This record gives sequence, C-alpha cells and structure tokens, in this order.
Amino acid sequence: MFTFQRALPEEVGIPSSSIKELLLYLDKKDIPMHALLIMRKDKLVFEKYYAPYTSTTLHRMFSIAKSFTALAISLLADEGKIHLDDSITDYFPEYITGDIHPWLKETTIRNMLMMRTCHASTTYKVDMESDWVESFFTVPPTHKPGTVFHYDTSSAHVLCALVEKLTKMPMLDYLKKKALDYLDFSKDSYMIKDPFGVSIGGSGLMATPLDILKVLYLLDKKGTVVCNDGIERTIINKDFIEKATSKLSSTMMTGPIPSESCGYGMMFWQNENGGYVMYGMGGQLAISIPDSDLLVVTCADTQGIAGGNQVIYDCLYNLLLPTLDTCTNMSDKQCKRDYDELLKTADTLRIQMPKSSGFIPSKTDSANLCYNLSPNPQGFKNLELQLSEDGISFIKFDSIKICFGLKDMQEGDIEKYGTHYTAGAIWLKENDLYIKVHLIDECVGSLRFELFFGDGDITVFMRKIEETYFKEFDDHLYGTLNIKT
Repeated sequence: MFTFQRALPEEVGIPSSSIKELLLYLDKKDIPMHALLIMRKDKLVFEKYYAPYTSTTLHRMFSIAKSFTALAISLLADEGKIHLDDSITDYFPEYITGDIHPWLKETTIRNMLMMRTCHASTTYKVDMESDWVESFFTVPPTHKPGTVFHYDTSSAHVLCALVEKLTKMPMLDYLKKKALDYLDFSKDSYMIKDPFGVSIGGSGLMATPLDILKVLYLLDKKGTVVCNDGIERTIINKDFIEKATSKLSSTMMTGPIPSESCGYGMMFWQNENGGYVMYGMGGQLAISIPDSDLLVVTCADTQGIAGGNQVIYDCLYNLLLPTLDTCTNMSDKQCKRDYDELLKTADTLRIQMPKSSGFIPSKTDSANLCYNLSPNPQGFKNLELQLSEDGISFIKFDSIKICFGLKDMQEGDIEKYGTHYTAGAIWLKENDLYIKVHLIDECVGSLRFELFFGDGDITVFMRKIEETYFKEFDDHLYGTLNIKT
C-alpha cells in the first residue's frame, strides 16, 4: 500500500501548540472547516476531520479538478497524442465553422492551461442547458489569446473533454490508470459529469482530503515516488510540474484576495510564500511551501464569508510558519503533553451550531405550527414547523423536510437533491429564529433561513449559498397561521 510515515509534530519541528492555536482561531472566526492535514519533511503529523465528515467521506474539491486536468493533459503530451502549442480547434472540428473568429483559432492548449484564452469568463454559464464544450467555440471571444489572465473554467472543461475524446475513457479513470492507482487513490472517487456526459474538468472532482495530499506529495517530489508496489517510478513529467507550478501569468488585475494575486502557472496558483496551490472554491486548498518543506490540505465551506479563504491562508502563514523549528529544545515529556492537548482540542471540534447572537431566549415549549403560504414563485403552499428544545426540530416546505437542532446539530437528507446535511438553529430574538443548513456531498454550501414570527403570521427570509441547485430557497415567503397545537 501507498502510505505516509507518521510522526509527532515536534519531530519535524512543528509545535503542537501552534496547530492547536490555528484550530482555535479558525473556530473563533466561524470558518466552517471540514478537514485539515499537515505534512512536513515527508511525514504526516496532523489529520483532522470535522464531523460529520470522516477520513473516507468524498468531498467536492471544486477547482482542484483543474490541476488534475492539467496532469492528464501532460500525460497525453508525453504519449505524443497532443502538443501544448496546438490550436484547440484542431481537436474539435465538429464545432468549427467557416467564419470562426481568428482569436479562437489562435487559442492553444498552453493558453488554456495558463488561463490566457480568448474568453473573459466561463462560456458555458451563458446557457448551461446547451452543450458546455461547444460553448467554448461559439461564444464570441473578448480578447486576443495568450495575453492577459482571465479565470475561465470552460477552458479546463474543454481540456477534460479533449482527454476523454482521445483516451475513450473518463478523465479520472485515465489518471488512475496512468498515475493515481500507484498512490492508492480512492477507488470510489469520481468526477461529476455535465448534462452532456463530459466530466466536469473544472470543478467536478469528488475525492478524499488524503487523496489530494497524495497528489500534492507527488508534485512535491517532482513526479517521482516510491509507489504502492515498492518500486520508484516517475509518474508525472518533472519538467511539466516545474513549469505548471511556477508563475507564468499575473493575477493582480483579478485576484480578490492577496493569496489569489500572486500569479498562476498551468492550472496551479502561486502563494505568498514562494510555493503553489491546488485551489478549489470554498476553502479546498492544497498548499505547498517548498522553502519550509511543508504541505497542507484543507477542506471547508467559506462560501458567503468575505475573505474566508484568506483567513485560512493567514492562519497558516501567521500562526504556523513563524513557529517552525522553535521546539527543537523541548523535552519529550513536554512534546507529548502538548500533543495530547492538541488532540483533546481537535476532538471537540466539528461543524458547529451557528454562533450565538448573544440573545438568551426564555424557555419555550415544544410546538407544531402550520402556515398557509401566500402565492410565491417557488410554488410552495404550506409551511410546517416543529420546535423541540431537547429533540429534533424540523421545517417543512410542502414535501421538503429539513431537520435541525436547537442545542445540537442534526443530520438528514434532502431527498429531492440526494444531498446529506447537518443543521442547527439559534434564536436571534424571542420571535426571530435563524437556521443554518450545511450541505454535504456533491453540493457543498449552505442554506440559511430567518423565520420572523408575527401575531398569527410568519415571514421567511431564505438564502442559498450553493453554486447550482436549491434555487427555491433564495427568496422570501409569507404565511398565515393555520393550526397551532
């Protein structure tokens, strides 16, 4: 098997107290963390999963998928099936017409890897019901390719389609056969497909955090590792890794936070400390800092939190990096005590109840409330609400039922979308209830509800912070009380 050596943090120069401080800071900042893995000097020293996530839970990695697409493209190039300076139009003649724009004709595979296409944004989002790959060739270009950086997820999607077209297999299966199986990458990992059957090469990867660490380690070793059969192999081309993880494009014009303004390689970001990042929306980060011999993987849901990703970066840069190698003179006894304290703290952390508003409600009895809803775009007719201080509460929109806890988080499934969740609620005022639903599985994000109880009526403010679905929970509802028991 392909496994990592494990060690106490202090054995590789990381104080356990620094990791503990990092965990507590993220918790204080209300960053919904799902996983944190830390490796230094080739040893895995910390591995934390926030319940209900576990080590085997597949997590939506979002744009980390782009880095995987780049690796698949490099393998195709090594096989001689493509050249990076080929025009992408050479491989998709079915989408090319006689009046093709010259900027599109000039767009190369290398341009696409570097996010220097002729498009300023993701083309398939113009009309997501039409062929996503075709959109890249039909949406009018905005500028000459090979010039400026624009984050264009459709470029990764088309490159993934290219891999699948030439290999006649799903891209992740190709990567597993050529590389990832040597790392014991999760067999049940997969990529979500677009409506037309193409793996979503820009954001569709479902894998475990440990899977991501294995690939980050492979990159750190420049593509050559001792594989699960004990044989040292070069799995990914060293030259490609060095180019892909270097600064090839400036991102100063578009980076919304400092850590996204440091530059871009080929489907890899640069970081503020001279390294690179496999980056996914919402806090899916695989960070390499070569000068410190440090690898870190995080999974989280920072969507809807302004600067949330930067909070994670800053924790690592400000709380962890400055303390490296400061514990070399600690006694074994002190190291063990600090490590035990770290584990004790980590064991208390899970996806938490919403942070207290400071309001302390008077004791409320259990209640079952039903409301007739006024006409609304969602078509909801009834709202049922069960409140239980000590048990499971729920809110039900017609047939869609979401359970939550007033003291502890509660788990369930939204059957309409096949999505697991964990949810909790707090009182903002005596007549104002806030519910937060953390979505798990392919849909990482949250649903948020504020329920304002009037004299015989209810106003519901709904927000969905999720990329694609749950649009019915992004509006307001009004209802009048029907039955109260």
